[in-house]
Formats: sequence, structure tokens, C-alpha cells
Amino acid sequence: MGAQCCKYDSKSDLFEEERQPKSKSSLIASVIEDEKEIIRRKKKKLKKKLKKKKTKAAIKIQAWWRGTLVRRTLLHAALRAWIIQCWWRLTLGRILEKKRRSALVDYSHTERAVVKLQSLIRMWRVQWRYCQVLSAIYVIQAHWKYHNCQSCSFLRGHCMITATHLQFHIEIIDH
Repeated sequence: MGAQCCKYDSKSDLFEEERQPKSKSSLIASVIEDEKEIIRRKKKKLKKKLKKKKTKAAIKIQAWWRGTLVRRTLLHAALRAWIIQCWWRLTLGRILEKKRRSALVDYSHTERAVVKLQSLIRMWRVQWRYCQVLSAIYVIQAHWKYHNCQSCSFLRGHCMITATHLQFHIEIIDH
């Protein structure tokens, strides 16, 4: 039985303590202990709530910061794309301007060659007509010299050259 006395049964002791009448000082002490326990539990709950609030606040700050970083990254990407687009438009404008200048130079060379060719053809046609008229004049002069010796008349003429043809007026004046 002695061994049983030494054994501590916590449940039975608690019930026995509650059953036994307590003194005022022990009662006040137990109430104070209970209040301290209640305060500790409330503090624990407040700490948990505060920790949850801090965690939520930290999560909100982290989300805001990540959003800021993403927006900043997107802004930098958009600015870089805008810079590349501006450069490409400028380069494309320069390329188009070079093409325009090249086309204009080619056109002016072609136009100059056409005008030169037209000028040479017109000159050749006028020269050919002039040669025809000159040969006609030589024929007339030869006949006239032969005739002049016999009749002693004068030959007066004038020549008018236009863009399309050559006009000759010859007058025979008798003395």
C-alpha cells in the first residue's frame, strides 16, 4: 500500500483540491493565477492576430513591390520598343529618300539622253534638208551660170529655216 501512496494521480488530486474549501488568500491567488492565465492567452491570441496582420501587411507590400517591378520592367520594354521603332522609321525614311533620289537621278539621265537624241535627230534632219537645198542651189547656180552668160540677169534669193522645214525663194532679175 505504501507504493500506492507515493503514486501521484493528477486527475484525482485536481478534483480533491476543487472539493476542498480554500482560504481567502489562496482563493485570491488562484483567481489572480486564472486572470494571469487568461491575460497570457489573450496576449497569445493578440500576438497571433498581430503576426497575421504583419504577415498580411508584408504580403501586401511584397505584392505592391512585385507589381512595381513588373510595371517598371514593362515600361522599360515599351520604351526600348519605342526607341527601336523610331530608329527603324528614321532608317526606313532614309532608305526611301535614297531610292527617290536614285529614281530621280535615273529619270533625269534618261530625260537628258532623250533630249540629246531628239536634238541630234532634229539637227540631222535639218542638216539633211540643208544639204538637199544646197545641192539644189548648186544645180541652179550651175544652170544659171550657163544661162547668165547668155542673158546677163541677176539671181536674188533668200532662205528661211523653221523647225520643220527649210524655205527658199529665188528671184531672177533681168537687166
